[in-house]
Amino acid sequence: MNIMVKRYNEMSTIAKKSILFVVFLFALMAKFETAKSQFVLVEADKEFKLFHYHNAIKLYTDAYQKKQSLHATERLATSYRLIKDYPQAESWYALLTKSKDAPADAFLYYGDALRNNSKFSEAKLQYEKYASLNKNLAVEDKTMLMLSCDSALSWMNKPKAVAIKNEAILNSSDEDWGSVFYDNAIVFTSDRKNPAVIAEIKNNKPFLKFDEANQLPDKITYGWTGNNYLRLYKKAGLDSAILFPFNAGSEYHVGAASFTADGNEMYFTLTRIPEKIEREKGIPKTVKVEIYSSKKDAQGNWGAVQPFKYNKVNEYSVGDPFVSKDGSALYFVSDMPGGKGKTDIYVCFKTDAGIWGQAINLEKINTAGTERTPYFDNESNFYFATDGRIGMGGLDVFKAAKQGNDLAEPKNMGYPLNSPQDDFAFTLNAKKQGMFSSDRVGGKGSDDIYSFILDYNLTFKLEGVAIDRVTGKPLPGTIVSLTKADGSVISVQTDSLGRYKFNLDGDEEYNIKGAKTDFRNAETENISSVGLNKSTVLKKDLILDPIEINKEIKIENIYYDLDKSEIRADAAVELDKLIKIMKENPSIWIELGSHTDSRANDKYNLKLSQARAEAAVKYIVSRGVDRQRIAAKGYGETKLLNEC
Repeated sequence: MNIMVKRYNEMSTIAKKSILFVVFLFALMAKFETAKSQFVLVEADKEFKLFHYHNAIKLYTDAYQKKQSLHATERLATSYRLIKDYPQAESWYALLTKSKDAPADAFLYYGDALRNNSKFSEAKLQYEKYASLNKNLAVEDKTMLMLSCDSALSWMNKPKAVAIKNEAILNSSDEDWGSVFYDNAIVFTSDRKNPAVIAEIKNNKPFLKFDEANQLPDKITYGWTGNNYLRLYKKAGLDSAILFPFNAGSEYHVGAASFTADGNEMYFTLTRIPEKIEREKGIPKTVKVEIYSSKKDAQGNWGAVQPFKYNKVNEYSVGDPFVSKDGSALYFVSDMPGGKGKTDIYVCFKTDAGIWGQAINLEKINTAGTERTPYFDNESNFYFATDGRIGMGGLDVFKAAKQGNDLAEPKNMGYPLNSPQDDFAFTLNAKKQGMFSSDRVGGKGSDDIYSFILDYNLTFKLEGVAIDRVTGKPLPGTIVSLTKADGSVISVQTDSLGRYKFNLDGDEEYNIKGAKTDFRNAETENISSVGLNKSTVLKKDLILDPIEINKEIKIENIYYDLDKSEIRADAAVELDKLIKIMKENPSIWIELGSHTDSRANDKYNLKLSQARAEAAVKYIVSRGVDRQRIAAKGYGETKLLNEC
């Protein structure tokens, strides 16, 4: 009996030592992971300070997965906001604002992201929180935020008679914007991947940053976007787009252009490395945007580029030039000192001596926000983009009609010409046809070029109600999206009775779907106005299923060959269902867990299940889902789903 007690005590002592050893081992591992996380954060901060947001996002995500921190969360939210990935920005700001230490601006940016994603009612709640935390917020600024949400809803429910088309023949999967008519062709700006540009550089957003070691930026990849630098392109008829035939004198950005009516003079923006750079030791240096011009020679070739009078590359930027038909006036955007907002619109008039006069601030047009892309039509109406007035979200296009020798109060161009995202670079001809640029949902790339026809008569309508499948009740605030065959999307929000309505084009095929927070997206339905020969009101109700947050989704019947991790064809069917859910709900993150039976040893089963989970993740990512939204976890036989 005593021996048994003694042996028991000895075993207890051994067990305690083992437990202490395991705890100590885990403590060491935790410290090691924390150290790795801190190292990654330092590297991420370096990339962030250099505007290399795509690289920064990868590093911050890695650091966050090793150790969750407010700093990584805030930087991820900011990075996604600045590269205009609105769904991801919404997700990270939602996480950030749950912290008691979240800065007040986080609620403002969370509201902006919600508004960019057409969630106007939810955006207003965040703006209210921001106003309560920011006691210095002017009443008129809070009012503008609230009215912008209300106005956006009103405009979306009463769309203008405008026919809009995504110009797929101009657009790429990257940025394409700033289109103008020139010489029976279209000239536009793009950062698309172009082997000719890369070869030219190897042989020899609108600002650059030197790093702390004062090294020059990469000449091929722009760190902000991860794409090539902006270049001017020209497309005529059915020909492919080609680089605009002139030498801008810069290996970095060459931006949007404006031409005189005779086509013999052009103004454009670029970034270049100046001969003298004002640098501070240890502080990254920003290079500003400049305006340059060029004239055609007697042979029709573009001559050497000339700097604009108000270029001050070490002090401020000037860009978005618009030159009048006769070349006597130049409108441009700048953040030079003395302005009203972040960037203002200015005008210069050419003197009799042929030099540019004083830069005059268009005070009646400018706001405390950002003004962009000035433009006059043939009737002297003025158009520009701004985020400083009541709008739908991001930049909106406004019109200031000609009023005698002055301009009337600017008015928002409404929906669908404007959207909850950025809309800018508006042009218009005498036939009420024109183009603009936008990063709205349904585009081919980040910024796309769209054409439009004003005063277009719509003769067909679509109406319906969004309904909760479980309760049978209508769902107010549901986002209903109508997608045309060309991929362009128009969205509205259901009213207090869950109702929605659209105007339809004739002879068009559409898909319609409904989305609402905490609900599975309604199944996509096909709608068609093809063959209709009289005014018609089509009816289609949308049924949405409520979802349970933080509930496990069990994927049935995913089989692997013995000792293998490759995805078989029969397993892909079930994974495709998960892919559909994730694409329809971009704010959802998942952990993909894989399990084995208990026939092999623990270590082998754990390794095999991890490989299988990673194979499933790789398959999902290959179908267009962001890798950062999925974690792979192999459980081996630690969580058996069967009894063997």
